[in-house]
Amino acid sequence: MEKSEEIDGNFFESLPEGFIANAMARTSPKDVCTLSLVCTLFKSAAGWDAVWEKFLPPDYQKIVAAADGCSKKEVYLRLCDYPVVIDAGNKSFWLHKLSGKKCYMLAARDLSIIWGDTPRYWRWISIPESRFAEVAELVSVCWLEVRGRIDTSLLSSDTRYAAYLVFKSAPHTYGFEYHPVEVSVGLIGAENQTESQIKTVFLEPEASERYRHGEYERSLPGRRRMGVFSRLRGLASRANATPPQIGPKRRQDGWLEIELGEFYNGKGQDGEVYMSMMEVKGGNWKGGIIIQGIEIRPKAS
Repeated sequence: MEKSEEIDGNFFESLPEGFIANAMARTSPKDVCTLSLVCTLFKSAAGWDAVWEKFLPPDYQKIVAAADGCSKKEVYLRLCDYPVVIDAGNKSFWLHKLSGKKCYMLAARDLSIIWGDTPRYWRWISIPESRFAEVAELVSVCWLEVRGRIDTSLLSSDTRYAAYLVFKSAPHTYGFEYHPVEVSVGLIGAENQTESQIKTVFLEPEASERYRHGEYERSLPGRRRMGVFSRLRGLASRANATPPQIGPKRRQDGWLEIELGEFYNGKGQDGEVYMSMMEVKGGNWKGGIIIQGIEIRPKAS
């Protein structure tokens, strides 16, 4: 028994380090980190540039400034931990740390916002918490419509993604207390085109909590800035809509996010992903939210 265990223990140590590194490069970043704990030889192989270069995008040298002198593992971790603003400030790019899959955020300036260039309804401001030069602050609208698109060729293939609206709720936010918004994600121009599935969600955290605890309908008469006609329209729209299921979640960076939907990006699939967030049925005025952008990242399993 002891001789068998000794043979098994020496087996990995007898393998060429380059062979182990090449095998690791065919796995995932998460697997490489796990395998590095097996033995000292695996730990050494896990640091090879040939391993981590497999997880980097082909054009990483154009994305990461001053990458010279850094190991490929250091470059990989930098792209995971520090999103890079690209496309003239309209997008940010980073890698999902566990899988190496590509992630993007479309800046508010890269989105289609109805009345977005009308100062009466929207204004563009700069705040230190944003990774982009400008964010969109909703002044006041009764027709809220925000849309975004991204080419599937920019994303990792054979990957299930989800899209999220990233925003803040200012102290003076109003109009979202009793009106959920409709969100959707879909693929267009793809060989296997998928129709978007519309769902309703709350942008206000307190509203989702009221709904979850059965207090939503009881609190409806207290709505702000709504006339009788608007209330009737709101009641009619809720009768035909899917009940809201979720509210926003607080991110580590302090922003809120709400999932718009998910999609699968297959191998060799050409087309565009379109994402939308709308509230046009209630007829009430609303304002106060600050939109940083729409984030597209691998869906957590």
